[in-house]
Amino acid sequence: MAGPRSGAGAGATVTRHRGHPAAATLLTLLSALLTCCVRCAEPSKPSNIILILADDQDVQLGGMTPMKKTRTMIGEAGATFVNAFTVTPLCCPSRSSILTGQYPHNHEVRNNSLSGNCSSPLWQKGPESEAFPTYLLKQKYQTFFAGKYLNQYGKKDGDVSHVPPGWDQWNALVGNSQYYNYTLSVNGKEEKHGDSYEKDYLTDLIANRSLNFLDNRSPQHPFFLMLAPPAPHSPWTAAPQYQKVFDDVKAPRDGSFDKPGKDKHWLLRQPVNPMPSSSVSFLDNAYRQRWQTLLSVDDMVELLVNKLTSIKELDNTYIIYTSDNGYHTGQFSLPIDKRQLYEFDIRIPLMVRGPGIKPNQTLKAPVLNIDLAPTILDISGVDLSTVNVDGQSFLAQMAPSLRNGTERPFFLVEYTGEGHATTDPACPKLGPGLSQCFPDCVCEDAFNNTYACVRTLDKEHDMQYCEFADSESFVEVYNLASDPYQLENIVKKVDPAVLQAMNQRLIKLQSCEGDSCRNIK
Repeated sequence: MAGPRSGAGAGATVTRHRGHPAAATLLTLLSALLTCCVRCAEPSKPSNIILILADDQDVQLGGMTPMKKTRTMIGEAGATFVNAFTVTPLCCPSRSSILTGQYPHNHEVRNNSLSGNCSSPLWQKGPESEAFPTYLLKQKYQTFFAGKYLNQYGKKDGDVSHVPPGWDQWNALVGNSQYYNYTLSVNGKEEKHGDSYEKDYLTDLIANRSLNFLDNRSPQHPFFLMLAPPAPHSPWTAAPQYQKVFDDVKAPRDGSFDKPGKDKHWLLRQPVNPMPSSSVSFLDNAYRQRWQTLLSVDDMVELLVNKLTSIKELDNTYIIYTSDNGYHTGQFSLPIDKRQLYEFDIRIPLMVRGPGIKPNQTLKAPVLNIDLAPTILDISGVDLSTVNVDGQSFLAQMAPSLRNGTERPFFLVEYTGEGHATTDPACPKLGPGLSQCFPDCVCEDAFNNTYACVRTLDKEHDMQYCEFADSESFVEVYNLASDPYQLENIVKKVDPAVLQAMNQRLIKLQSCEGDSCRNIK
């Protein structure tokens, strides 16, 4: 008569033979198999993510050169993107694009002013409430922010108490970049800082608080850190130990340095050319001081990598290093700033290391700052079809085995200029509507420095087509394959059919949203 088939009966049958060696071996094997199956069924912990966001760091003009540790610990240990761009070359709209994964025409942050929607109530009620950290929190990530957030953050009474959704730990700078004598919002409470290097130097404070967060985290859950040091933004205050280095460094003199912008938008036709020696001395000093401030960021990267190693999390952590926009020092006789459509202002550094990324990769696929949010969410396991972003994940470019993806052949760069209603005392001859003016009557921005560009970058084309919203309806076109420094505006030499095609593509990009931004033909 056959024995029982039920679980209980089967257990009783085994019990009768407990003393038999074969039965004992069978029990051991069954136990091991059961344990293995349970472990296999357990979901593995998602990868940790760290985003380091510098402020105004160029890549075209050697901005990464002084950062040996960062280039070694992130770039050489992973992937360096040589065609990374911001979709708008200014701090607040660019940072808003990073947080939302959207072009400025969708998140509606236009410039650094409150009227331009920078950290405004409209931003806080809308795009900020759906920024990528809110998704990470739902994925049970432990989230930490330290450093510069948005230029107008905390400027109005009571704003310091505002902590954007998605953050467990919040250490945000009130206003624009400073190194000393600043105010932080620490989890919604005001914290004032002075001028003591040991206590207050902001880059070091960000580093130290991030290490404390890592020490006190819950090992059961993944973590996300966003670290936004002030460097190399003005006022370029280097740490005491770095204030004497790079004494012989000057801004590069190649490319478009001190070249006249005779065929460009009127704002580029205004600077004195060649530049006065006072302007050259000023920009050289700024260039040198910017490098000095970056050495503390380099130290921060080293501290982070060493900490991740000591807590055995380095191999399961993606570290992303980038900047909000580029910067120029003397190009087309513009002393210092960003806000322009040219490569020196829209190209940004981008290096990533992490699981599945082979070391020493140099990747040429075009990547945008609006791609950071979807990439971070992709790493965290969020279904990107559920997220309203204009960008796309570039995880596939770094680690093709992890995802399938496609490169984009072209993209949009857009900027809304800022100007003052009254005439700038430093530049009375140009009248009202300008801003960022220098004593030699060189103004870096204006109301009608408002433009939109199509940047085409694929195997066959390397071009830029830009239209200005001004009384001239000015157009600039560059073939970067033959003219990488954009010295000649070829708008009058290009086939009109090509111009018309670029114009139509630009119109579509300026009104795109979500999936349509990625699939315009």
